[in-house]
Amino acid sequence: MSPLDRDAWLADPKQPAARYRSLMEVEGRNPESKEVLAARRQISRRGWAADILRTQDPRGFWVHRDSLYVPKYVSTNWRLLALAELGLTADHPGVRRAIHLMLEDYGSTAGPLGGKKRGPHLCFTGNTARMMILFGFGADPRVRASLDWLAAQQKEDGGWDCFGRKKGTLDGWEAMAAFAALGRRRWTRTWKASVERGAEFYLERGLLREGRTRYVPWERLHYPIHYYYDVLVGLETLQRLGYGDDPRLGPAKDLLRRKRRPDGTWPLEAVHPDLGRGANYDVDPGTRRFAMERVGAASRWITLRALSVLGLL
Repeated sequence: MSPLDRDAWLADPKQPAARYRSLMEVEGRNPESKEVLAARRQISRRGWAADILRTQDPRGFWVHRDSLYVPKYVSTNWRLLALAELGLTADHPGVRRAIHLMLEDYGSTAGPLGGKKRGPHLCFTGNTARMMILFGFGADPRVRASLDWLAAQQKEDGGWDCFGRKKGTLDGWEAMAAFAALGRRRWTRTWKASVERGAEFYLERGLLREGRTRYVPWERLHYPIHYYYDVLVGLETLQRLGYGDDPRLGPAKDLLRRKRRPDGTWPLEAVHPDLGRGANYDVDPGTRRFAMERVGAASRWITLRALSVLGLL
């Protein structure tokens, strides 16, 4: 595949979410141009997002109303995360209905987003805050309270952890991604300081070094991400936070370059939960895998993300 063919593949109208991003980032089109606006309108009508929306209950949820979180990774929480990343907003009626259910169950108080029984939790609160920001709820007091809470949960070493340990882990990326979604112009001083400390935590570790042994799943490329971490997640988050040119990202970028196929694309290497070589975690009973593209094949979505973090657009 030549670069020209690859660009046409990325902008194929059959996948308007990828086409929209390609027109904006690869071709540099004006956001108000006819083609860009047409691609954005089509995101909910065909391709990945449309496939997800087609399985939504008319009342706004996926799978069942009893829990919007399970089964992983096909219930409402996970569907909304993917739709937010694909470019939909609360302007879509189905998305709007699902958002209202999420806020009913996880945002019923003025505090940070979290379950009524469990309360806020790094992975969930970070992901939900990011989702709501992408959907257009960045000014919502529950989202802002979530960002305050995330900053307050930061460890002394600058990282975050989901399991009550004293030290941060690269796996705890959700807070940084939420701040990145909001954009630095809207950060408070507290959030800015949190981001600076968090960025240093990731940069010191080169996005991949934690402990004495490699954690191989972090080196594979996945989508959807859910709450998992990998090298592309780290690169994408640091770039969006304004650290994309830091030389300490060099080894992580080199790893990503080595994964580029001869045709100029990147593959989907695994789908979460990634239980391949090197994995060391258990999977909740009832978990269902979800993939937008075929494992092992060229991935439009991963290719767009990789081109972006490598500055090749």
